[in-house]
Amino acid sequence: MADEQQPEPEELTPEELLEHIRRMKVSDLLLSTITTVAQLGYAKLDPAGRDLEQAKLAIESLRALLPVLEGAVPEEVTRDFSQVTANLQLAYAKAAEEKPEEEG
Repeated sequence: MADEQQPEPEELTPEELLEHIRRMKVSDLLLSTITTVAQLGYAKLDPAGRDLEQAKLAIESLRALLPVLEGAVPEEVTRDFSQVTANLQLAYAKAAEEKPEEEG
């Protein structure tokens, strides 16, 4: 059974790709982007790989993108992401106050 080949993923033709792009909504892409940025922001606050500069960039990116979505997505979506941004800001402030572990 090890000799069985997996079917190759079907590649889209340029026309099919163009049709997918035409059907995409910018608001959906922005929501996906905001979700990813928020996740990265929290990851950058983890003590094991803390990078406050990158966490701050994530926060500022969220603050810039959220107003653009107002009116394009349901109000509760922007409200929820505003809360995520506020929580990320609080986590950032707490992380910034903590002293980094001294290297030995």
